[in-house]
Amino acid sequence: MLYYLESLPGAITLGMIWGIMGLGVFITNRVLNMADLTVDGSFATGGAVCAVVIVGGGSFWLGLLLGFLAGLLCGLVTGLLHTLLDIPPILAGILTQLSLWSINLKIMKTSNTPIAARSFDLLFYQANVSDALWKIAIISLALVVIFYIFFGTELGASIRATGNNPKMARAQGINTKFNIVLGLMISNGIIALSGALLAQYQGFADINMGKGAIVFGLCAVVIGQAITKRITPNFLVRMLGVIFGSIIYQIVFQTVVFFGMDTVYLKMVAAIIVALFLGVPYLNKKYFSPLFKKRKKSVVEG
Repeated sequence: MLYYLESLPGAITLGMIWGIMGLGVFITNRVLNMADLTVDGSFATGGAVCAVVIVGGGSFWLGLLLGFLAGLLCGLVTGLLHTLLDIPPILAGILTQLSLWSINLKIMKTSNTPIAARSFDLLFYQANVSDALWKIAIISLALVVIFYIFFGTELGASIRATGNNPKMARAQGINTKFNIVLGLMISNGIIALSGALLAQYQGFADINMGKGAIVFGLCAVVIGQAITKRITPNFLVRMLGVIFGSIIYQIVFQTVVFFGMDTVYLKMVAAIIVALFLGVPYLNKKYFSPLFKKRKKSVVEG
């Protein structure tokens, strides 16, 4: 049990790193109200670019910046495929993701780029969990605040209006195509930034590091929204919920591994967790709430 408790700070740190990626998924899934499957590719792109920059002698800040910019380009490609060629967003994301597999291999020139040897040049490193924990916490909170401020501006509000009701947004003179492209760019930029942070934390970038990232991001969003739904609809709280949702998800994973479950079943566990958080509110509304109301009514009448 002591070993399990000692492993929790690492799980929380990983949860916050993946939670930043979850914020990107939140923008497309909840703000733009569309599914984007570019995630798996852009996440790995951010890690690949950051790793190559650091190995080449660049600073970790430059690696993070260029990783973020690479993510912006990934979102731009998906957005243009959707808006200019009228390709459905899911298919546009898949096409970009497939292309990024080859691009990421070209960037790293290998399937794996270690940067652990230059750990002194990294923002944080897995060997020093306590240092990584407070640094990534500050970055996560800063991004949430930045997004909260941005989506409160006229441009940010127009992006939210585009996702909420595109027809009404167009009727108000809003350029919805521009907003979709911009939203996808911001989303994938943050996702790539998360990949760059993970590459530094784990000490390497890998071509498969983004595999299943969309599932993790959706888990963070679903769990976070389930937690905050009954508290407040405030946009800031909803974004913080995504971070906490990711942390909860990572702790559940850590607990499952600690108690000896075969890691082969981890993807199945992920599916079950998402199904529970999606299905339980519906079951509660359909079956348990009416039953509770009937009991309350009978007690009052009695």
